[in-house]
Amino acid sequence: MTDDVWGPLADRYRTQRARRLLALDGGGIRGVLTLAVLAEIESQLAETTGTGRSFRLCHFFDYIAGTSTGAIIAAGLARGMSVPELITFYTSLGPDIFKKERLLFRLKHFYTSDPLAEQLKKTFGAKTTLTPEDLRCLLLVVTRNVTTDSPWPISSAPVAKYNARDRADCNLRIPLWRLVRASTAAPIYFPPEVLEWDPKDPAKTFVFVDGGMTPYNNPAFLLYRMATAPAYRLGWATGEQNLMLISIGTGAAATLGPEAQTPETNIASALAGLPGALMYGASVDQDVNCRVIGRCVHGASIDRELGDMIPRDAEGRDTPLDHDLGRHFLYARYNADLSDDGLERLGVADVDGQAVRKLDAVDHVDDLLRIGRAAAGQVRLLEQFGALVTGHIEAPAE
Repeated sequence: MTDDVWGPLADRYRTQRARRLLALDGGGIRGVLTLAVLAEIESQLAETTGTGRSFRLCHFFDYIAGTSTGAIIAAGLARGMSVPELITFYTSLGPDIFKKERLLFRLKHFYTSDPLAEQLKKTFGAKTTLTPEDLRCLLLVVTRNVTTDSPWPISSAPVAKYNARDRADCNLRIPLWRLVRASTAAPIYFPPEVLEWDPKDPAKTFVFVDGGMTPYNNPAFLLYRMATAPAYRLGWATGEQNLMLISIGTGAAATLGPEAQTPETNIASALAGLPGALMYGASVDQDVNCRVIGRCVHGASIDRELGDMIPRDAEGRDTPLDHDLGRHFLYARYNADLSDDGLERLGVADVDGQAVRKLDAVDHVDDLLRIGRAAAGQVRLLEQFGALVTGHIEAPAE
């Protein structure tokens, strides 16, 4: 890895050391919930490092991934934004971003794309790209290429095959705001995004929609693969002392379907809910994969058979971190249960769970923040990750 490839990030990424990964789910305006959890993480790390207000999550996490609304947050963090800045972005601009289209065009999509595009351009910069000169840490944005009918996870790692600067279709040249816009182009809600990879080759112009329409609405296990698998050319070391991964959701709740006595009941609504069910199933699968390959230090129970998969002794006590179990990484999953029972356990039983589950619940941003702050009580970084929290952290810029 040469200095000229990494540019201003050379000192950080050319040396071998323990690495930290952050993965952020999709979920529309429910990204506010994610931000409330991130605010607690940022606060704990600022206190641990003694850097106060100058601390940013990009100083701690070496690689941040996001899908859809998670891509907006991930891009902001990689640019060096603070969590409070991103909360302001969501709370002040959410109603404009989800502006209703004229009724005549509602059959095509619910919201105009212009407010979102303009705000992304303004926030990230019209000319900002994925190059090391424009980002403070590595970034992964998940989208779906409709033209090729395939998931497209786009990484900013300059050593990756399709990020070589001598390529006419180099990924690093794509404007950041347009890539994030592509990741957030939820079908029906927003129009697709058309991106031109190589201006001289019409075959390299593609149509993109929301990354949530791939198996990676939760991009956690994907991020692990792209950080460690040789094909992606980063090749970061695995092991409980070498790698940690934090995954944050946007809230979830089971949706009950027809009972056995009346299986045909509500079939139409069941079909309408199929995309959401598939996204939820894929998200859980990413979570389970992380808990099988990695060592789970925190996470809600998966189901009655798997439990939470946190390693414990015969007496039910968590296995101490200094007892290395040989897993590939340390892993925590922070999320909120948006069911009525889940909200009651979080101490926010007065919140309308059905209303806040909607991707466009812009009238319930305050409730989402309350839920996220309650869920943030799960975060105890020093206890859950030990030395990987107190190890090397990038110094804040002067």
